[in-house]
Amino acid sequence: MISTLQSQPPHGTDGDPTPRLGYGADYNPEQWPREVWEDDIRLMREAGVTIVSVGIFSWARIQPAEDEWDFGWLDEIMDLLHTGGIGVDLATATASPPPWLTTAHPEILPVTASGETVWPGARQHWRPTSPVFRTHALRLVGKMAERYAGHPALVAWHVSNELGCHNIYDYSDDAARAFRDWLRVRYTTLDALNHAWGTAFWSQRYSDWEQILPPRLAASHPNPTQQLDFKRFSSDALKEYLRAERDILRELTPGIPVTTNFMVMGETKGMNYADWAGEIDFVSNDHYVRPGPQDRDELSFSANLVSGISGGRPWFLMEHSTSAVNWQPVNVAKRPGELARDALLHVAHGADAVCFFQWRQSAAGAEKYHSAMVPHAGPDSEVFRAVAALGRTLETLAPVAGTTREPARVGIVFDWESWWASEQDSHPTSRLDYRQEALDWYSALLALGIRADVVTAQTGLDRYEVLIAPVLHMVPAALAKDLTRYAEQGGHLIATYFSGIVDENDHIWLGGYPGALSELLGIRIEEFGPLLDGETALIEARSVSDGTATGTLWADRITVTDPEVEVLAHYRSGTYTGRPAVTRRAVGGGSAAYVSTRLGPDGLTGLLPGLLAPAGVGSELPDAARGSVELAVRHGGGSRYLFLVNRTDATVPLTGLAGEPLIGGGADDGALILAPRGVAVLRQPAA
Repeated sequence: MISTLQSQPPHGTDGDPTPRLGYGADYNPEQWPREVWEDDIRLMREAGVTIVSVGIFSWARIQPAEDEWDFGWLDEIMDLLHTGGIGVDLATATASPPPWLTTAHPEILPVTASGETVWPGARQHWRPTSPVFRTHALRLVGKMAERYAGHPALVAWHVSNELGCHNIYDYSDDAARAFRDWLRVRYTTLDALNHAWGTAFWSQRYSDWEQILPPRLAASHPNPTQQLDFKRFSSDALKEYLRAERDILRELTPGIPVTTNFMVMGETKGMNYADWAGEIDFVSNDHYVRPGPQDRDELSFSANLVSGISGGRPWFLMEHSTSAVNWQPVNVAKRPGELARDALLHVAHGADAVCFFQWRQSAAGAEKYHSAMVPHAGPDSEVFRAVAALGRTLETLAPVAGTTREPARVGIVFDWESWWASEQDSHPTSRLDYRQEALDWYSALLALGIRADVVTAQTGLDRYEVLIAPVLHMVPAALAKDLTRYAEQGGHLIATYFSGIVDENDHIWLGGYPGALSELLGIRIEEFGPLLDGETALIEARSVSDGTATGTLWADRITVTDPEVEVLAHYRSGTYTGRPAVTRRAVGGGSAAYVSTRLGPDGLTGLLPGLLAPAGVGSELPDAARGSVELAVRHGGGSRYLFLVNRTDATVPLTGLAGEPLIGGGADDGALILAPRGVAVLRQPAA
């Protein structure tokens, strides 16, 4: 059982061995009277639900007092779900400690950088490094595992919930002790730590480990490497907690796979999920659309990155929304077609299970205005009808289950440590947005109809003909060698401003920028050129359709140092008028290009064809569909599955694409018609 479930997410418990896509939600029966439960099961079957997550915030209900346990209600709902043919992804219930625990042990509460206690009243009010919290939480995990080890509804374990969403950074005394222990392992000696942290600056040299603290509120900018190491430590501390729960579950229920829900979306950056992925049996993710001009591009980018983190294996969409959320400044309902398009875009990028938060919309509590599969209006509603229709669609797409994403020819490198380091304080600009720069490149590729994979630096990069590395700020010597070898062996690298600047200790690579990448790129930059708000720098390039593009945020004064460098664009305005803005150096069988300003999706859309030309990379879509349609491909079992996602609010005709239609798209004189915000899936025989 475990080997099957480790290769793809679980789907249900009805005994049917046929692969299928899982469908469901977080289910919180404890919020509702007993008479509602059987109606829930009936409606779940009507909607096509195959799996639900149960018990996520149930600690206070399961353990009302330190030596009191109440499993009766959970036993009953587990039995009801099994009878209904619905599998359970059972949470360990440790996400939020109950009031009796925080009252008895306030020392488990997190502390902010300024020394304030984070009090109970919301959720996730616990220190990742608290030994007291861990004792109580792991006791609960053990009780859960022992009780439900043989339950036929149990198909997966759900460790905690959204680890680090609110408590990634804790500055308490517990955290200080754990941080020092982590540093001893990393550096072994104080001399090594003092060198890495550059403590000769500002008289910060440490002579005893006990002198070291987390980067608490300080008079000025805290030591940058101390900040970076605290980010590394904080991610590792939560990873160690994840392992502690996982190890108990594996010992007591060795046949049941273990997961936890990541949050690869938006500005959630404290947890290095690329580093965490190997700790669980299958990767799960939560994602919520944030309104904006790139809202669905960001969804696609995040789903794509989850696939990269999971090593291309199928993964589990643990949470997304049927319609409006409750935590944005303005919470807008989804338009017709968006519920299905959002869900299927995740499937296109490798999700084998699609779940929502939550099953039934809460009548009370902080998330009562968050949409659900069964809204306040009840099942006689447009939302529930759309939910049931999606269930039927996922049933039709059962052949896709277990397949993997077909690799693209272009890879976009996403690196957590560069994200952390590039956005620290006391830098050339505070306006830099690492994730946004990566998303801009992704959006530009979508606008050109070109598939790309979002990958981490730990991925085998040689599989890609083109590697785009936006703001790859932190480049250790080994990575610099790997990138050089990549280009020499025929790969085409594209780097951007503020790349190659520091090593793993956040120390500057001396000799001019872009530091570790200077020789590979064949250029030298003496000073950074951040732009003021509202300031722009026009660039001129033959490859841009109208000849020019507008740069913002940054402009580098480039000196070409190698005769093999070709200048692809010059600055046409600003301080660096006439100087190179975009360069490319021939390297062995490949090349290395540099883009020295932020061009945004529109500017990059014009520039990219010229950058991709040496690799011969183009779109696989018909000309008329490029920019309007996103293509993602999954393959396996002798078939390819082309997901065609309408990025627009208009009808899009598609011609010249062969394949058996599984869902979506009406035929019109031989053309496949994609409805506004629609999705079609074509099945082709594998080549």
